[in-house]
Amino acid sequence: MNDTTPALSQERTELGRSLARALDADSGGLAAVLLEMLDRVAVLLAIKEVATGRYLHVNPAMAELFGRTQAAMLASTDADLMEAAQATAMRAAEQTALAHATPALSQHRIERDGRKREFTVTRMALPAAEGEGARYVMCVWVDQTAALQREHQLQQALAQLEQQQLAAEVLRRETQDQSLRDATTGLYQRIHFDDQLRREVDLSSREHREFALVSIALDPLSEVVKSLGTDARIRVLEALGRLLRSNTRAMDASCRLDEDRFAVLLSGVGLATAHSRMEGLRRQCATQIVVLEGRDLGFTVSMGVASFPHTAHSENDLMQASDTALREAQKRGGNHVALASIRFELGAS
Repeated sequence: MNDTTPALSQERTELGRSLARALDADSGGLAAVLLEMLDRVAVLLAIKEVATGRYLHVNPAMAELFGRTQAAMLASTDADLMEAAQATAMRAAEQTALAHATPALSQHRIERDGRKREFTVTRMALPAAEGEGARYVMCVWVDQTAALQREHQLQQALAQLEQQQLAAEVLRRETQDQSLRDATTGLYQRIHFDDQLRREVDLSSREHREFALVSIALDPLSEVVKSLGTDARIRVLEALGRLLRSNTRAMDASCRLDEDRFAVLLSGVGLATAHSRMEGLRRQCATQIVVLEGRDLGFTVSMGVASFPHTAHSENDLMQASDTALREAQKRGGNHVALASIRFELGAS
């Protein structure tokens, strides 16, 4: 590289001595070899004067970054090459490097000709003569643009793959769930309900806690519903299904047992609480507005509430207890919630 001024030539001579001191060498020969090697690898190299920020040495890659020749880069400063904010950031990073005895690493983004490039820059102060402060700082720039782009693309691909996996899992669950649900009401079918009831009995037996089972039946439909036929009946069933789903929690289970019979399993709920909740649901059914062809269909339900283990001690006994309570509600004229009888057992004397 050709020096441009005698003063700059003198600075570079002193720079060679600093490099030699950095390498514990007696001459600048080894330093020259080091600079030559760095010129041949995929890094951008610059050596700057601390006091002024002038570039005293750059390799071809560094000069190319700023669209200048190596000779034109010499004696330039960052303020000549970059925007003010970038130049200030460079200066601050250099001051940080001067305060450390070990190399300091920083990240920088350089925008040239509309293209943004990302660099990691390693800086280290070159040793000065005894008793003097550091006069030079060596900067080794490594272009991370392509690596970061690949990492970003990989992250995007992984994110897309994760989204596809989540979508596939949601679809699988929805498909599985749909196969277990009644198409008209959206409630679970009998096979799922039976499995849920068995699990709840086992869980409550182990943990000694209560749960409730509610048998539900549609009361005889009005003459309006009968006159409008199948479409009206479907509209009523859809409305009941919505009310049952909205009044049960994720841990509960509501099911359509047959044409007009339904059941609700209330996990961890006692008899009194179950009765209160079902009474609220009964009132909602009785006041629900269901319209077809401009006519209010209206419907009511009867319910029988039983609990485990207070009214029954087995799965079959629990079903029978809730069905018995349901029949009692129907005997009272429908639109009623009846409680199953609580069994009182005498303990052994």
